[in-house]
Amino acid sequence: MHDSSRPAARTRLRIALAALATLASTALATSPAPAAEADAPAASHLTGTLSDGATWIADVPARWNGTLLLFSHGFGPTVAKDAPSDAVRTELLAEGYAMTGSSYDPHGSMWALNSAERDQFATLGAVTARIGTPRRTLAVGQSMGGLVNAQIARDGAGRVDGALGLCGLVAGGTDLDNYQLDAEYTLARLLLPGQDVGLVRFGSADAAAATAKRLTDAVTAAQATPRGRARIALAAAFLNLPAWAPGADRPGPADWAGQEEQQYAWFAQGILSFVEGGRYAVEQSAGGNNSWNQGVDYARLLAGSVHAPQVRALYQAAGLDLRADLATLTRGASITADPAAVRAAQRTSSAGQGLAVPLLDVHTVADNLVPVEQERQFGDRVRAAGDGALLRQAYVERQGHCTFTTAETVAALHALEHRVAGGHWDDAATPAALQKSATALGLDGAAYVPFRPARLTVGRDRPAHPAHH
Repeated sequence: MHDSSRPAARTRLRIALAALATLASTALATSPAPAAEADAPAASHLTGTLSDGATWIADVPARWNGTLLLFSHGFGPTVAKDAPSDAVRTELLAEGYAMTGSSYDPHGSMWALNSAERDQFATLGAVTARIGTPRRTLAVGQSMGGLVNAQIARDGAGRVDGALGLCGLVAGGTDLDNYQLDAEYTLARLLLPGQDVGLVRFGSADAAAATAKRLTDAVTAAQATPRGRARIALAAAFLNLPAWAPGADRPGPADWAGQEEQQYAWFAQGILSFVEGGRYAVEQSAGGNNSWNQGVDYARLLAGSVHAPQVRALYQAAGLDLRADLATLTRGASITADPAAVRAAQRTSSAGQGLAVPLLDVHTVADNLVPVEQERQFGDRVRAAGDGALLRQAYVERQGHCTFTTAETVAALHALEHRVAGGHWDDAATPAALQKSATALGLDGAAYVPFRPARLTVGRDRPAHPAHH
């Protein structure tokens, strides 16, 4: 539970969330139905409360087409949502869709994975008791809600017919905290040598915000020198941070300085406030620290990063010894996890251990908050579980988190519905088909492209020595 004695920290966190999440208006509509007529009767807005105190809302058009969308919202205040935005809701109602979604348990952490899936299924029960059994139920999830959505796709046989994930945090909470820890640790160790910077086990939102400020200030100062920029690039590689920022042209494949400049832009926009605030919330939810770096070989970790050539080039240009820095990181890596927190996060905040219904995931190729490499990690897990045939993943050539056009999301929903209705994917979820479908809508453009994410730079599966440190 958030400490009510620290409203300033909560306010800063929510400002950071609002500034960074930048969740695009995303319309999940299908081809126009008769309900799109201007004189269509008004929709019904329903509300309710679940046994754990979670609230739910539902919007049902007077001319319901029989499909119910179960929306899982992202990381942030635990307030019930049933669509990504008001514009999306308006569009969906016009096309005859009913929508519902819960707040998740409002009494705990904003990383509400302890209750989210349970509350979403309970919401389905409560809403269908009021409006009747849908002809079809589709789960939709965004960002952290994309992880909830993947869990629903895993466990929802008989309750949902398919799922659409948007910019989903599908690698789960422990991978997230581990690669973020690598980046935070790199900044603290190399830019603030000898200083005691708290990186885990935050006791308050204030402590998380203080670490974010110290690290952000260090990055700002380091950007002024070639040596500092090389070390920022190293931390960015461990963070899986894209080298393409909003409002900028994509740098060339060997424009190492240009790539670092755009990675720095993400830091300058406050990404570390999101990282540290998120860590505090995950630790609240898991009951401790679920991340570790003891035993991590940072030279090996960098060797597996898609950004390794950039880091090597910038270190060489700065006259800085990369091997020495990596050895320093490896030698000092002593943070261990709390075993119970690792187990809790595995139980509540992971996905990929199988699918029960078809799932289509859509991701931008340059996502600063939920790196697209998470899709590679998730897909590998689903295939290892034997359910690869149920999964399709599609990619949009754009920078930012959840920055899909309306047309891109509409096309994705069409493709999912095609799969649910026909029993197989055909070619509906290929980049070419999605692009054609989205463009044909004549809305706001589309940029589906063939793409294969790099492997997620995380470097561990489980803690070697998960004792408290």
